[in-house]
Amino acid sequence: MTVQPHAGELAQPASPATASGLPAPGMAKTSVLWRRLKPIVLALIVPMLLLVFWQVATTQQWTRLIPTPYQVAEYMVDFAHGGIYEDAYSATLVTHLLASMSRVYGGFALAAAFALPIGLLIGRLEPARMLLDPFLQLMRPIPVTAWLPLSMILFGLGAKSAFALVCLGAFYPILLNTIFGVRSVDPKLFEAASMLGCKGNAQFFKVVLPAATPSIFTGLRLGLGLAWFVIVVGEMTGVPQGLGAVIMDGRTLSRTELVICGMIVIGVAGYLSDRIVVAVGNRLLRWSPTHVG
Repeated sequence: MTVQPHAGELAQPASPATASGLPAPGMAKTSVLWRRLKPIVLALIVPMLLLVFWQVATTQQWTRLIPTPYQVAEYMVDFAHGGIYEDAYSATLVTHLLASMSRVYGGFALAAAFALPIGLLIGRLEPARMLLDPFLQLMRPIPVTAWLPLSMILFGLGAKSAFALVCLGAFYPILLNTIFGVRSVDPKLFEAASMLGCKGNAQFFKVVLPAATPSIFTGLRLGLGLAWFVIVVGEMTGVPQGLGAVIMDGRTLSRTELVICGMIVIGVAGYLSDRIVVAVGNRLLRWSPTHVG
């Protein structure tokens, strides 16, 4: 039995979005906005939970040695701009940050300049691997902190020792990932290159280097992260300026807020450096199906 509509009733036309099964324009905009904000929202959850725990712990006096988040934020403003405490560290953030950046990026660049060619040689040539790999693997487990006294003897107190320690810390991640990338090249690629007339040394530039580049970028990313990790140890060598020097001064003076400020600045600077390496890698390695930024 079919029910006919009354003569006075008008059928409501379905909207184009509903008729086609597509979401309404408002819903589509909300979905796009959420996709853009989702990574930021998720990335902020853990820091916010840590901040809440920090606030509760200091408010409830679970510890009397850690300042509150507000006190650290207030000192961070003074560290950056001055005008609050007016002590020896007021408005010195940029000076210390630039000093640490020069050592981090300089040591990282020097480490890459040594690690990349050595890694390519060890990965590609068996005699080079037999000659160099045992010695390098013997030295690799020695922590950077163990090299601190020796670096001060060899290079003296100051920036040279810090530079050398940062270089040493960044060296091995770049080296090992370069070796892994070269030795992981699919042998079928060499066969295909030979069939296309690419032989001899040309295979190194047209087969080995492109195939190993994703792994090399991973090593560069890890090396730069470790360079920031090591800078605190490197600046224990008597340098007057640098974030590591600030942290060590804060420890000596029992100024926990100064230590935490230095830690936060190193974390932010290291994160931004990592994002730059990832952005460059994503741009250069768009062709690689195995690269994940």
